[in-house]
Amino acid sequence: MDASIVIISLPAIFRGIGLDPLAPGNIGYLLWMILGYLLVSAVLVVVLGRLGDMFGRVKIYNLGFLIFACASIALSLDPFRAGAGALWLILWRIVQAFGGSMLTANSAAILTDAFPASQRGMALGINQITALAGQFLGLLAGGLLAVVDWRAVFWVSVPVSVTGTIWSYLSLRETATGRRGRVDWFGNVTFAAGAGILLAGITYGIQPYGGDATGWGNPWVLAGLFGGVFLLLLFCFVETRVAEPMFQLALFKVRAFAVGNLAALLTAIARGGLQFMLIIWLQGIWLPLHGYDFEDTPLWAGVFMLPLTLGFLVAGPVSGYLSDRFGARLFSTTGLVLVAGSFLGLLALPVNFTYEAFAALLLLNGLGQGMFSAPNTSSIMGSVPAEFRGVASGMRSTFQNSGTALSIGVFFSLMVSGLATSLPAALGSGLQSHGVPAATAHEAASLPPVSTLFATFLGDNPIGHLLGSSGTLDHLTPAQRTTLTGHTFFPELVSGPFHHGLTIVFSVAAGMAAISALASALRGRHEPADRQGRGGRADSTKEQRKRPTARSS
Repeated sequence: MDASIVIISLPAIFRGIGLDPLAPGNIGYLLWMILGYLLVSAVLVVVLGRLGDMFGRVKIYNLGFLIFACASIALSLDPFRAGAGALWLILWRIVQAFGGSMLTANSAAILTDAFPASQRGMALGINQITALAGQFLGLLAGGLLAVVDWRAVFWVSVPVSVTGTIWSYLSLRETATGRRGRVDWFGNVTFAAGAGILLAGITYGIQPYGGDATGWGNPWVLAGLFGGVFLLLLFCFVETRVAEPMFQLALFKVRAFAVGNLAALLTAIARGGLQFMLIIWLQGIWLPLHGYDFEDTPLWAGVFMLPLTLGFLVAGPVSGYLSDRFGARLFSTTGLVLVAGSFLGLLALPVNFTYEAFAALLLLNGLGQGMFSAPNTSSIMGSVPAEFRGVASGMRSTFQNSGTALSIGVFFSLMVSGLATSLPAALGSGLQSHGVPAATAHEAASLPPVSTLFATFLGDNPIGHLLGSSGTLDHLTPAQRTTLTGHTFFPELVSGPFHHGLTIVFSVAAGMAAISALASALRGRHEPADRQGRGGRADSTKEQRKRPTARSS
């Protein structure tokens, strides 16, 4: 929930610290507020999962709750304004992500240790689905709390994290024996640097560069992409040469582990694209066309996306329970087919859709993702030896978190590229037809489309943002000013170019879901739970003797 609650609250946060996030020099602050948490989570979870295998998963998990609580308190006490205030928030969000990574890297492993194979799917299903549902509930909570006070967005984490810290220290016990060993320092450094540089390059790739709408031609972005890939290849080479590697590449020889993570990566990319595109679609077009003020659209976007969360909550535990009996392949593959179908359904909707059809497709998408996520997680975690569950949990989280971070770069770039071909001409002619001087209209139309996208994303009237600082609106008639800044001018103007970009985005997302479904179908046949304790791949007899009996809290 905390990973996404800030997204919808950014307008209130930046107003609170007195900073315009859409000013040319401030878009970097905006991007790092959105992506800093995701980047750190994607980079660190494998390292922290490995440390959990070595020193105790519960120990690392509890420490993560403590760090998360301290960072939440610091975020709510930001003493600065403007750029310094934004840097304070970004840095403490990174610290908060470090604590959160300790939790996510080890939670699935703790549950896998504690539950027998016959109950593992249900347990992991509840854990996984509440996490995914939290990402979308965070959008709703952020919209509600930002209306009260921007600091309330961070206050809400304080009682939860403090209570969670005390609860976890009092109730959780180690149920697996740690395997002490040496830390793979070179592997840690090459992976963290490679993944961090690569994801940072993708982050800056969606910003304009020179006269281009995106920054993929920026030498620094290209250096980050190629440098990150080189360091990750070097990391893979290193991991095959060290005695105790951080990243257990041999686990990819297990088919269920390999295809499960591939499916999780592609699904996370598609899910992230869905989340951000739906926010822009609702806030920038649909809600204003139906009479909602731009300032109110972040809250209502979270409300209207609730069918997606409902689908998660219904399908996740049920499919996790049934997958314990019938296997993960059937449910995860069927779920991904539903996800692909829902993307195709969204493609068929007009920009100004009827909400009933939209809600039905969101519910279908949520049901499909719920059917996939819980069985897939159970399949991944049940396919590895007990002593590697911490690093396996971290690797699974890395693929999922990296997919979310990649989705922003991939889908924002696709949308910006689609808008760049048609939005400037439509915007320029539309402004001139309502009294805006040709030079001003041309200047506004020449601004990077990413600024217009972020304006709608932040619940800001894009026309007011484009023309307000220049004073152009003050020289127009009241009727012209009312029309330009009203509910319908911008949505009707941008609906055609936006739908063109949306077609590209959802087509790619549907293709990714289809590939994920194919990968999921290749995970192999289900082995009944009662055989897994007698030499099955998830829990061999030898492994059961090595592992102490799980104790509940």
